[in-house]
Amino acid sequence: MADTEKITINVGPVDLGQMDLLVDQGFYTNRTDFIRIAIRNQLQNHLPEVKRYTSEKFFVMGVLEFNRARLEELQAAGKVLDIKLVGALLIANDVTPELAEETFGKLKLFGILRAPIEVKRILNQLNKQHE
Repeated sequence: MADTEKITINVGPVDLGQMDLLVDQGFYTNRTDFIRIAIRNQLQNHLPEVKRYTSEKFFVMGVLEFNRARLEELQAAGKVLDIKLVGALLIANDVTPELAEETFGKLKLFGILRAPIEVKRILNQLNKQHE
């Protein structure tokens, strides 16, 4: 998995000009550097809210990975997953839609979902049910 996820934003001409000025003056190496630092600063500003929400709501922060073998173990044990995650949920290509339906009960994800297309469709539906 890549360390970053690509996003697209629209920026007004005045804001963009100010960013370019700061880049030109050496405050930032490029526009991406400026945006990345601005995002980190905003996340730092809201850290108390993020911590409170993730601790009170029992969220996990990080990356969760599941492959067919792990989900089959959970299925054999009669377990159904209830996941609340801030980060990335990675489902291996060997996981079938049927296995995903049987092992994922609830999902609330803030972040990245990488999975086979049909599994992703199922998990996106679960995620929408818990908005």
